[in-house]
Amino acid sequence: MGLQQISEGADKSEMRRFVKSLLADVHALELMLAQGKIESDTRRIGAEQEMFLVDRAMQPAKLAQVMLQRLTGENFTTELGLFNLEANLSPQVLGGDCFTRMENELRRMLELARNAAAQEHAQIVLCGILPTLEKQHLTLDYMTPSPRYLAMNRLLAEMRGGKFEFLIKGADELHTYHENVMLEACTTSFQVHYQVSAPEFARAYNLAQAITAPVLAAAVNSPTLLQHRLWHETRIALFQQSLDTRSELMTERGQRQRVNFGERWVDESILEIYREDVARFRSLIAVASDEDPVTVLESGGVPQLRALRLHNGTVYRWNRPCYGISDGKPHLRIENRVVPAGPSVADEMANAAFFVGLMSALEHFGSIPDLLSFDDARANFIAAARYGLHARFRWFKGRAWSADELITQQMLPAARAGLKSAGVDSSDIDRTLGVIEERVRRDRTGSQWAFDSLATFGDRGRLPERYRALTAAMIARQQTEKPVHEWELATLEERDNARENYRLVRQIMNRDMFTVRPDDAAELAANLMEWQKIRYVLVEDDDGRLTGMVSHRAVLRMLLRRREHGAPALAVRDIMRGDVVTVGPDTPTQQAIDLMRRNKVGCLPVVQDGRLVGVLTEHDFLELSSVLLDRWLKEG
Repeated sequence: MGLQQISEGADKSEMRRFVKSLLADVHALELMLAQGKIESDTRRIGAEQEMFLVDRAMQPAKLAQVMLQRLTGENFTTELGLFNLEANLSPQVLGGDCFTRMENELRRMLELARNAAAQEHAQIVLCGILPTLEKQHLTLDYMTPSPRYLAMNRLLAEMRGGKFEFLIKGADELHTYHENVMLEACTTSFQVHYQVSAPEFARAYNLAQAITAPVLAAAVNSPTLLQHRLWHETRIALFQQSLDTRSELMTERGQRQRVNFGERWVDESILEIYREDVARFRSLIAVASDEDPVTVLESGGVPQLRALRLHNGTVYRWNRPCYGISDGKPHLRIENRVVPAGPSVADEMANAAFFVGLMSALEHFGSIPDLLSFDDARANFIAAARYGLHARFRWFKGRAWSADELITQQMLPAARAGLKSAGVDSSDIDRTLGVIEERVRRDRTGSQWAFDSLATFGDRGRLPERYRALTAAMIARQQTEKPVHEWELATLEERDNARENYRLVRQIMNRDMFTVRPDDAAELAANLMEWQKIRYVLVEDDDGRLTGMVSHRAVLRMLLRRREHGAPALAVRDIMRGDVVTVGPDTPTQQAIDLMRRNKVGCLPVVQDGRLVGVLTEHDFLELSSVLLDRWLKEG
């Protein structure tokens, strides 16, 4: 997320100084472009690898800072979540065996990360969104304690009125509220950088925008969030909503989101984007800077433009324009942020080569604004995120294409030609783009593999078990180094260590509950028990707070009284028990069992912050005992 040394509590005068520095940086960049100071004789590519850290139960592990201590001297850094880590790869000059070199470095760094994680009894996972993430992992306790992250969280929460709302519809529907920005930490990517010269920037950036849809359609790997099946690339919707700073009024006025695809094609230079972002998005945080960039430039130096880079890091375009310095020379590059992490290193390198190949075919495509409307490019992007290879695009000159046909018939040939013209070795081209070709032919993206795996589970196992099995299978297959189109589907039997699977109440509780309100007719509770074959019905108020419990025994007593005395209709509150023994989701399972025995109860409501989040019954423990016994017998 860019520069870390910020002024967290910047007052108004500090912010004015920062904005003055920001405007000076924009002016200095304008001078550099006019004077031809931007590097133009070298084409480099690069990448950033983000990853998740998980413990033996496949749960997010807060180990980023511990890992960095073990990885001293390597090019790793933290991300927003303590269960995230980022590795920055060395820039490579485009050509020859550049993708082989990049892949070898990536594999080496991932091996270092795996070894460091193993010393903490943890593992790394490459995926767009970790399947086992739940809301309890998204508190500030899981946030990296960086001044910048804390300041961003405070400011964004204030701008959103203290509450973030999320609504994403897919096979399931997720509608939830959250009080901080930690849902952003649910996403990891494999960000590819492509260096461009100043004169070609506008044409190259427009091409990047146009090809984003087919590149993403082939790369989707984020199908679930909080154990809901959603978009093929749910990262897109989640990231846009998690960093939406607009108030209700700003939304009504059409204010653009900080995470955005853009509104129009670029006409001339990178300055159009920077000026628009400075004008539309006020600065949230400040960085101290003593640099006078124009003076540095006039003296023959290269200005750092720290204020501009910091502000650029708080506006999240899916294709982000970047200013940087390499070997003492200033350069421009386009950072593609849409491609998710995983499913394997081979898949990531294929995605990188596909993007770079298409970017290298700039002359082949011609003038993008003459071929495709911007609205269609943006709509294609959303369609790719929703449906992956099953999307349909409105492409050049208004022709409609299915994603898979466009990729195989138009995009892959163009990418091959682009890489060849850039001097990339034929072996690198065939190896990387061959993965894309097979992935599309077999309709097996990372997201499709996950959807198909979950479908094979059916109703077997509890929901958390299915997602732990999915994550465990993902890790196992990543270590084979095979691309996802060669993966076998996950099996429920791939659940990790049984003891870790059932250690806490949240891992075995039932979230799908039938409840009643205190003023409901008591007969409703009785019928629910009969229809659903359950012995207990929980009672909650309109805010989801537990108020009591109705047992099968209480219903029998009610029916008996009515037969004997012709009693009038009763409300649930008349037969419920109000003094209910409860547990929290993080209560150890053994403690929950002891509570049930000691209090001689057959049902334990699970409550968090006063609200009902699950339930445990004696039947659940019988089922658990059966599962563990079966596993014990199979293991001998």
